[in-house]
Amino acid sequence: MTALLLIDVQLGLQETDYYGEERSNLNAEKNCSKLLDEFRKGNLPLFHVQHCSTNPESPLHPTKKGNAFHPLVAPKDDEPIIQKNVNSAFIGTVLESQLKAKGITHLVIAGLTTEHCVSTSTRMASNLGFKTTLISDATASFNKIGIDGEPISAKTVHQIALANLKDEFATIKDTATLLQELDN
Repeated sequence: MTALLLIDVQLGLQETDYYGEERSNLNAEKNCSKLLDEFRKGNLPLFHVQHCSTNPESPLHPTKKGNAFHPLVAPKDDEPIIQKNVNSAFIGTVLESQLKAKGITHLVIAGLTTEHCVSTSTRMASNLGFKTTLISDATASFNKIGIDGEPISAKTVHQIALANLKDEFATIKDTATLLQELDN
């Protein structure tokens, strides 16, 4: 059985001044919404992951407005929410046990950010034995400054994060491809 795992699609990750000056894939939330709609229509299992930062300065701290889910993917009352305070959706949460209790063997993963929580959760999902599919255009990254002080664009960070996960930890697909597969 396949489930959708939406990771940290929260308002705080719209704040480019905190995470970086530039963000790749500005349509990531729209694509997450398309995936969510399709899983809801098919009555397929889905899980919302919410990062609750322990850093009081973080936009994702529970006391901040940025901790809220993005309105395009706001959970419905009966949809499970997994709250975490580290990069992995599996550490210190009930996610793995809930997935296994439902007989889920395949995860479709989307959310923010590709290089942090999405990457960590994808790697762990694979290591735990789940078949994983990562949706490239339903994820996004922020620009970085390299160890040499040189800027690295958000697009490059995103592409490298996907390349590091490709084939070893996940199959990489785009939203349109996955939606077409779900319709068949």
